[in-house]
Amino acid sequence: MTGTATGLRIGVYGGTFDPIHLGHIELAESVRDALSLDRMLLVVANQPWQKAGQPVTPAEDRYAMVAAALADRPGLEASRIELDRGGPSYTIDTVRQLREVDPDSEVVVIVGADVAASLDTWHDHEALQELVTLAVVDRPGSPPADPPAGWQFVRVPVRPVDVSSTDLRSRLLAGEPVDDVLPDAVIRCVTERGLYAAER
Repeated sequence: MTGTATGLRIGVYGGTFDPIHLGHIELAESVRDALSLDRMLLVVANQPWQKAGQPVTPAEDRYAMVAAALADRPGLEASRIELDRGGPSYTIDTVRQLREVDPDSEVVVIVGADVAASLDTWHDHEALQELVTLAVVDRPGSPPADPPAGWQFVRVPVRPVDVSSTDLRSRLLAGEPVDDVLPDAVIRCVTERGLYAAER
């Protein structure tokens, strides 16, 4: 994969990030370095359609945590493109918006192997597969899986970090230490905003 003469190679790593943790950050850095991306956007979902009906921390709080986590991580950018657009967060809309700004850009969407096989359930997936290359990364406990036929993809090996946001929310609620997997800046953000506390 090579970039175009005028366009940038942009990585799009979308997620709820509820909360963002070191596993997310290390994955983003590994993909950026492996694929020589010009930009790596961690795109905070406004309304994650995959989690409809589930409790989700307000989008602005999740964005604040991502911005805090990446403040000292050169080459990683917190993106609020989906917050500013509003409504449900669909990857195809984000990719189209990025391409409107830079029509010559090459967009690489990062997905875990645990969801790669189900990409044909994504909103407007046929249009999406024409616009992007996928970077498929393995996740701890999930067997390797390829996307359905028709997707252009590369598999990117990353060091597995066995931590989940679900587990972290439980640990934070219980008042257990999380400094082994949450950046200090995120812990400060959680404390200042009163996130994941029992009274919420």
